[in-house]
Amino acid sequence: MSHEQVTIRTRDGECPGHVFTAAQGGRHPGVIFYMDGLGIRPTIFDMGQRLADHGYVVLVPDLFYRAGRYDPLDARAVFASGDVRGTIGHLLASTDNRRAAQDTEAFLDYLDTREDVARTTVGTTGYCMGGAISLTAAGTYPDRISATASFHGGNLATDSELSPHRLAPQITARVYVAGADHDDSYPPEMAELLDQTLSDAHIDHRCEIYPDALHGFTMTDFPVYDQAAAERHWHELLTLFDNSLT
Repeated sequence: MSHEQVTIRTRDGECPGHVFTAAQGGRHPGVIFYMDGLGIRPTIFDMGQRLADHGYVVLVPDLFYRAGRYDPLDARAVFASGDVRGTIGHLLASTDNRRAAQDTEAFLDYLDTREDVARTTVGTTGYCMGGAISLTAAGTYPDRISATASFHGGNLATDSELSPHRLAPQITARVYVAGADHDDSYPPEMAELLDQTLSDAHIDHRCEIYPDALHGFTMTDFPVYDQAAAERHWHELLTLFDNSLT
């Protein structure tokens, strides 16, 4: 496992980051991995390393850096508490699509400094809140992001001015979106609106719903982890990046 801890200076402060690289070394395309709402923890590290082992330099920034230091969250304990928002609300309030997209400028600049990153365009992937951020980043930096994915992302097409679907006309990346079959934050009408918006913008994309999957299905430390859906996610993500970045 090749895991490097870094600090990236953004407009709003110092963002801790984690970089994962393949054991064989060499130069590889860069990927920005946007975490879910439970933050940086071992499950996220495992996912970053798995992606790196396939041949990528993976940057996992801690998007909650504005909230200050926090201990790694035990996902099962958070869910068992019965008050998820009360437990992590202060962390969620410290970022949003716009602020995370602003931070991404610094993340891209950081990847540019690494000699082991093989090209100037990168891929992005995001989970839960990170799914919306991944799409927002693709619309904010179309000349730098050539592949973007969202998995069990919520609020991807809403009335909010921060809704990522509003940036569809600016996106040039290939896009893959996988929603959960049972997810109040991404209901069927929202999925249809996102798909139509991406089609209207002539974006090379696929939007899918994974049957019988629940919000958070990729996360091994979640009670709703779904191995079959998670492995399908890995297949689709690696196919997207392999076809777009390598």
